[in-house]
Amino acid sequence: MAHGKNHDYHIIPPSIWPFLGAVGGFVMLFGAVLWMHDRGPWLFLIGLAAVLYVMYGWWADVIAESRAGEHTPVVRLGLRYGFILFIMSEVMFFSAWFWSFFKHALYPIDPAGMSPLVDGVWPPAGVETFDPWHLPLMNTLILLCSGMAATWAHHALVHENNRKDLINGLILAIVLGLLFTGFQAYEYSHAHFGFAGNIYGANFFMATGFHGAHVIIGTIFLGVCLLRALRGHFTPEKHVGFEAAAWYWHFVDVVWLFLFGAIYIWGA
Repeated sequence: MAHGKNHDYHIIPPSIWPFLGAVGGFVMLFGAVLWMHDRGPWLFLIGLAAVLYVMYGWWADVIAESRAGEHTPVVRLGLRYGFILFIMSEVMFFSAWFWSFFKHALYPIDPAGMSPLVDGVWPPAGVETFDPWHLPLMNTLILLCSGMAATWAHHALVHENNRKDLINGLILAIVLGLLFTGFQAYEYSHAHFGFAGNIYGANFFMATGFHGAHVIIGTIFLGVCLLRALRGHFTPEKHVGFEAAAWYWHFVDVVWLFLFGAIYIWGA
């Protein structure tokens, strides 16, 4: 046939999602600036709703394309490479917060004169840090167990095609992820320092806060995979979506181990 497909690549039809995503992102950013200038959060929330709608619609289209047989081995390889590059960008994102933390910990600044202190104090005077061997250690174990549950689910699917263990592993990983988020919120509510007023608090809440946001995103990611697993979408040969979720969840685990070691133990 003259118009028959004679290659393994997926030629994507024209889509409105990139344009809507760009508009939604701009509105959200512009609204965030206005919100910081006491103009209210409404424009930011409109932009956020637009971004979430684009995410839902775009990824739903990707799932539909997979179900239609468009994700050939070559396409799946490209999707994996793309997600690996995304995780690498996330590594650089968190590197910025670690850089800031270590810079101020190793080279404290006088808050009054903004001059280097030869014998600087870290954490800053008056800051009461968390004991790493209580709730932070328990949260570390919870998150690691969640990662183990995700690995169990992945092994059940790929090596055994065991749907029951796949679903049970995902449920356990999600529940433990929610538990981690709850304990993190509890810890924040009992902090003896705030975001403003000292560089320790700013670095602590930015680094652990962004990690917490990634935990929430990863939990949603696993939740979507659970719904797809219940509908029988994944097979041992085709499961790129679940594989990406597992990679993301393990990345979240590794970042937390560095945060726990650097900020909670060494930095305190």
